[in-house]
Amino acid sequence: MMSLRPLFGHEVLRHRLASAHRAGRLPSSLLLTGPRGVGKQRLALWLGQRLLCSEADAWDAGVAEPVEPCGTCAHCRYALRLQHPDLHWFFPRPRLKDGDASAEDVRADLAEAIGERMEADGLWSAASGLDALYVATSRALVQTAAKRPAMASRAVFVIGDAERMVSQEGADQAANAFLKLLEEPPAGTTLILTSSEPGALLPTIRSRVVTLRVAPIGPEAMQAFLRDEAVHAHLGGRAGDTAALIAQAGGAPGRLLEDAAGVDARDAARHLLDAALAPRAPEGDALRTLVAASTGVSKARGAYADALDALSALLHERIRDALDRSLERHARHCAMAIATLETYKLRTQQNVTPQLLTAALLDDLADLLARP
Repeated sequence: MMSLRPLFGHEVLRHRLASAHRAGRLPSSLLLTGPRGVGKQRLALWLGQRLLCSEADAWDAGVAEPVEPCGTCAHCRYALRLQHPDLHWFFPRPRLKDGDASAEDVRADLAEAIGERMEADGLWSAASGLDALYVATSRALVQTAAKRPAMASRAVFVIGDAERMVSQEGADQAANAFLKLLEEPPAGTTLILTSSEPGALLPTIRSRVVTLRVAPIGPEAMQAFLRDEAVHAHLGGRAGDTAALIAQAGGAPGRLLEDAAGVDARDAARHLLDAALAPRAPEGDALRTLVAASTGVSKARGAYADALDALSALLHERIRDALDRSLERHARHCAMAIATLETYKLRTQQNVTPQLLTAALLDDLADLLARP
C-alpha cells in the first residue's frame, strides 16, 4: 500500500526530539520553523510516528538511545500510510462552500486531500495562495483533541502552515479554544505546528509554543532524496541533472516538487521585490506603476495570492542575509515590510482589484525598504 516517502536529513534534530521524548522533556506544543520546502511537515509526521510507535525505545537493543521508530509495529504501519486514527494532520485547504462547515465536513475534506497526496506517492507541493486554516478547521481540531485516543495511548496533531490560520470577526470563541488547547493540551496530546513565516503567526500563538528551527538539509541527504524512486519519477527529465537540482533546492527538497504555478509565483514575486527596491525617483515610480498595472491581468486570484506568499519568502531570505552581514537595520525594515505584506495578503480575500492593491503595496514597501 502507498506510504509516505522516507524523511531525508535532519538527523541532529531527530536525535534531539527523540532524546527529549525519552527523557519526558518533549514540549506538548511545538512550532517547527524553517525555509519553505525544507521538510517541516514531513518531520512533524515523523515525530508523530515516533511518539505513537510501540517499539521505538526497545526495538534495537544494540542502540543505546534509538532514534528512529521501528517501522513495523501496527502504529508505524498505520502512521506511514496516514491512516492512524490518533495522528491528525491539518493543513490549509480551500474554504468549504458551507461557511459554517461541521467538524465532519472538515475531516472529510482533509481525508480526501490526504488521499490525493498519498496517491501522488506521498509527494506534495505547497498549498495554493487562497488555501487557509479557516475557523471551521480550528473548531474541528479542538473538537477532535477533546476525544480520547482511539488506538494508541496518546494523540498527535500536526498543523501545517500555521501562519495561514484565519481569525474572523465573531469567531473569538473558536480562536480562544484553540489558544487554550495550545496552552493546556489534554494529557498525552502533542501539537506540532509548522511555519515558513513565523513572523506572520499571531503573537498569542507564538507565546504558547516552543520553537525549533529546521535547517536546510545537506548535499548527501539531497542526493538520497533525488535517488528515491518516486522522486526520480516525479522529476522526469530533470532527474539526471543532480548538481543543478541540488543547487536549485538550496537544502529544501520540497522546492523541487513545485509545479509550474509555483515557479510562476516565484518569478512574479521577484518582479514585485525588484519594483519595491527601485529607488524613490521617477524611474523607480514608473517601474512600480508598470508592475502594478500588469498584475493579475490574466491570472486567477489564487495565483496572485501565491505571488504574495513567495514575496514574503523572499523578504525572509533578505532578513537572514542581512543578519549574516550584520545589517540589523535593514533586517528590521524587511521584518516591517513582511508585517505590512501580511495585511495586504488578508485583503486578497476581499473583492479588491489586484492592480490597485499592488500599487498601494509597492508604495508602502518602497517606503520601508528605502529607509537608511
